[in-house]
Amino acid sequence: MDDRQYYIDIVTNTRHTALYTGVTSDLKRRVWEHKGKFVDGFTKRYNICYLVYYEVAEDALSAIGREKQIKGGSRQDKIDLISCMNPQWRDLYEELWIAAACPVLDTGSRLPSGLLAKTKPSIGD
Repeated sequence: MDDRQYYIDIVTNTRHTALYTGVTSDLKRRVWEHKGKFVDGFTKRYNICYLVYYEVAEDALSAIGREKQIKGGSRQDKIDLISCMNPQWRDLYEELWIAAACPVLDTGSRLPSGLLAKTKPSIGD
């Protein structure tokens, strides 16, 4: 059994002109790689290093499926998804470290209904 968590993330550049959607099992490491420009490719070429959105998936297959769903959406769908969770488009990288230190932290985000996000009901729903 795989006990790892998987993350679907969207990273952008300073002017938000490019968006990159990815999936990883180590979000902190992956964003660190983007910030340090350690991996050649799209994110390095377009200076994409700001984590503006992420979700947690239970397993690799559901993470990959959700990544494909997000990638298949329009740019506006991605903007709406980001703006719903992170209206100021802050870099969420530092918040990952805070969340790791305080695992009960809940952002309370609400996803746009048009994006068909998979969400679990809260206890008591």
